[in-house]
Amino acid sequence: MRSRPVLVFDGDCGFCTSAVRVIERRVRPRCDVTPWQRADLAALGVSAERAQHEVLWVTPVGRVYGGAQAVAKLLLSAGGVWSVVGAVVTLPPARWGALGVYRLVADNRHRLSRTAAACAPPDRRSDRA
Repeated sequence: MRSRPVLVFDGDCGFCTSAVRVIERRVRPRCDVTPWQRADLAALGVSAERAQHEVLWVTPVGRVYGGAQAVAKLLLSAGGVWSVVGAVVTLPPARWGALGVYRLVADNRHRLSRTAAACAPPDRRSDRA
C-alpha cells in the first residue's frame, strides 16, 4: 500500500503540466504527482479513459476522486489556508460551482495551452508520430 496520495494528471497537456507545476510550487500538496502516461494505472485502480478525462486524486487505500473533488483533496492536503479553501470546495453550493468551472476549463484546456494538439480531447487529436 502507498503511504501518500497520488495526483494523476495529463502529462501531454501543456496547460495541465503548467498548472501542476504552479500547484507544486505554491500550494505544496502532500502527495506524489505523476502524469497518467507514466503511472501504473492498474495499480492505482484507474482506467486510462478516466485519466484522460480528468485530474485524479488516489488515496493510499485506493479511493479515487476526480475533477473538482480531486482539486479539493489536493488543497486539503496542503494544510493552512489551502485546506480551508479545499473544505469550502467540498460543500454545496461551492462544490456545484467548482464542478462547473472545472468542466469548463477541462473541456477547453486545448485553447489555454501552447501545445493545443496534445490537449485536445482524444477524438480530436491528430495522429502524432
